[in-house]
Amino acid sequence: MKHSSSELSEQNFEKILFEIRDFVLNKLVPIELKILKLPWNEAFLELNHLRTYVKSKNLWCPQIPQTYGGMGLSNKQHGMVSEILGLSPIGHYVFNCQAPDAGNMEILMDFGTDKQIEKYLRPLLNGDIRSCFSMTEPQNAGSNPLLMDTFAVREGNEYIINGHKWFTSSADGADFAIVMAVTNPTHPNPYKRTSQIIVPTETKGFNMVRNIPIMGDTGEGYFSHAEIRYDHCKVPVTNILGNEGDGFAIAQTRLGPGRIHHCMRWIGICERAFDMMCRYAISRKTSLGKSLSEKQTIQNWIAECRAEINAARLLVLDAAEKIDKHGQENVKIEISIIKFYVANVLQNVLDKAIQVHGALGITDDTILSWWYRHERGARIYDGPDEVHKSRVTKEILKTYLPVHE
Repeated sequence: MKHSSSELSEQNFEKILFEIRDFVLNKLVPIELKILKLPWNEAFLELNHLRTYVKSKNLWCPQIPQTYGGMGLSNKQHGMVSEILGLSPIGHYVFNCQAPDAGNMEILMDFGTDKQIEKYLRPLLNGDIRSCFSMTEPQNAGSNPLLMDTFAVREGNEYIINGHKWFTSSADGADFAIVMAVTNPTHPNPYKRTSQIIVPTETKGFNMVRNIPIMGDTGEGYFSHAEIRYDHCKVPVTNILGNEGDGFAIAQTRLGPGRIHHCMRWIGICERAFDMMCRYAISRKTSLGKSLSEKQTIQNWIAECRAEINAARLLVLDAAEKIDKHGQENVKIEISIIKFYVANVLQNVLDKAIQVHGALGITDDTILSWWYRHERGARIYDGPDEVHKSRVTKEILKTYLPVHE
């Protein structure tokens, strides 16, 4: 990455963490269910008021270097902030460090031209617009980015894009997409066949088919996942990021820090669900003078979840610190481990919290059911568990020599 961040002093950083936690717990948590149930055009207005307040407190874009108007936190520091923001589904959006915008900001900073930075990155950093990342295709396995049927053919000074994408998160209302497309289909190196191209969503041929229902929740605006068809969609050649064939390499640069952000957000969700589980176990009476917390099964769940969350946090912060010191290329095993490990901890903690809440847990009267719907995908997106486990195993076994009898 070309743009590094510097660590704040420990004392100043602790003050920042306290301020962010206070804001999330006292300003966001009380209104989150209301926001999530509002039509996006109404939710957007309320969220913008909160964003203005965050800007005024100089807490905006914690993951972005100060030269671009952010807080300039390291990966480890932003990981700790991300956990706190994860306590509420609207936390990251209010601080302008939400996916997929955060990843798009990073690759525009590192690979964007001056014109691209001015036209797309600056408004994104200011929170004036949103973006999306268009890579996954319904007809191809998302776990293998080499399988891609979206093509961008160059004709003169334009690319003509044709293809079918889905799970283009937050495309509804976004101003531009960064599209992964095949530009060099015959290149001998399969990792050099794709490119990333900026496509304004108002471009003719950019057709948003629908927002995909996630376990019954279609969503809209930022809280959505779109299916898109590119039908002879023409954009200038100058909209390419980097050079032709750099698409895969650029995608890889956003994955390491991105997984730190995701995993720490998941830990924030776990902490909130854990707190809800403990509070309900204490207060829920099962008979006269008896509460759920006195049941051994519930006690086991609480102890096991506490251990799993603590272990997950240590794994992620260790990976973040190693990325800061050594670069993500040297931390591949750690990055894959946290992806599948924390996703499973998240699923387990949410499941146990819902079970403790009983029938209440599956209603929309608490935030648990919303998270359960939308975060089950944690074990699928950014590479399913099975792919990461296979990768970890292969890297480990490289250090072992075969035994010859």
